[in-house]
Amino acid sequence: MLYPTDTVYAIGCDLNAPAAVKRVRQLKRMANDKPLTFLCSSLSNIAAYAAVSDQAYRIMRCLIPGPYTFLLPATKLVPRVVMNPKRKTTGIRVPDQRICDALLAGLGNPIISTSAYVPMDDNEGELPVWGIERMRLFDALDPLVDIIIDTGFELGFQTSTIVDLTGDRPQLVRAGRGIDALQDWLVEGDAG
Repeated sequence: MLYPTDTVYAIGCDLNAPAAVKRVRQLKRMANDKPLTFLCSSLSNIAAYAAVSDQAYRIMRCLIPGPYTFLLPATKLVPRVVMNPKRKTTGIRVPDQRICDALLAGLGNPIISTSAYVPMDDNEGELPVWGIERMRLFDALDPLVDIIIDTGFELGFQTSTIVDLTGDRPQLVRAGRGIDALQDWLVEGDAG
């Protein structure tokens, strides 16, 4: 499906549907060893899919729901087809978006979430969703996805902020939406 998140439009499917995960990878032209991020409904739901240290819990508790992707050690519940095979880690988000909440509640499973791109016909790569109007994105991806969820609004063009919580200290991997709140929290967390 193509659906809105609290950052950009995403392409996704049920985490536990291997054939659908394979379709997402094909659509994004992603190698099987590239990890996929998925959405969870809550912090307690994250704990089923990742080992969450006390420090990681404190950080996530202050920032979710929101535009953050957290890299964490994966548990055995994470299918191999979505995790980083070398590091045994996974990227998890808890979005602040009502449609995502409803999808997660209705499905009862986490949802794969990867930023939507418009495939280019001339093999020159992909054009990212940030910088494309919503309707052009829908027109390009309509024949490739089973369902499109449209809010009727253009989304922002800023991806999630990615934070690696697998080590002793949090590491910023990518600055995106919500970076100011994260930096403020990390400064306060270091002071406290």
